[in-house]
Amino acid sequence: MPAQPSGSPAAAAPALPVLGGKRSSYRKRVADALRAALIAGELRAGEVYSAPTLASRFGVSATPVREAMLDLAKEGLVDAVPNKGFRVTEVSEKQLDEYTHVRALIEIPTTVELARTASPVSLEALRPAAREIVTAAAAGDLIAYVEADTRFHLGLLALSGNAHLVEVVADLRGRSRLYGLTALVEAGRLTASAQEHLDLLDALVARDERAVREIMTRHIGHVRGMWASHG
Repeated sequence: MPAQPSGSPAAAAPALPVLGGKRSSYRKRVADALRAALIAGELRAGEVYSAPTLASRFGVSATPVREAMLDLAKEGLVDAVPNKGFRVTEVSEKQLDEYTHVRALIEIPTTVELARTASPVSLEALRPAAREIVTAAAAGDLIAYVEADTRFHLGLLALSGNAHLVEVVADLRGRSRLYGLTALVEAGRLTASAQEHLDLLDALVARDERAVREIMTRHIGHVRGMWASHG
């Protein structure tokens, strides 16, 4: 079990997906799932998690999990703790505000521009991911929700043709924390929020720049609003 703060009860184990396939795919897939678990708050800041414990959740050996955690350590998302595992790094409210501000500066105008430049075929190719977000929200699967949300938004931004922009946003998204998702699931409100992705696609296909701007502004606002609230 993960190390717990002194005097606190053992936390429920995060519901991580069972992964399979070649070892070469383990590292990225495990890293993606771990990153999603960090963002959703299923792996909590300040706590130490061992590679063998996490590996048992994934149904893989400890080696690809340890390698994936080392990748996350390079990104500053966890710190290696000798002979124990990896501690999830703390993220301050100020840092989260700054990340969200930069994301808004990049993502909102870029997405609005796509209403003029992206082909309908390219946009419709993202609809399965948008539907997957809604499905994950309805099921209360936060890791699947975050993973699908990441694929959708990075895939959308990739239509701009600016790979560096996508890389910067991917890094900022990985550093975000959405601790309020659990409360939204319990209140039955996450599915309505997930619907925004389909609404955004509809507005983009319709070339409705004003609607795209409104949806994206509201969507980014959730990052430091209801998606971030600890309840």
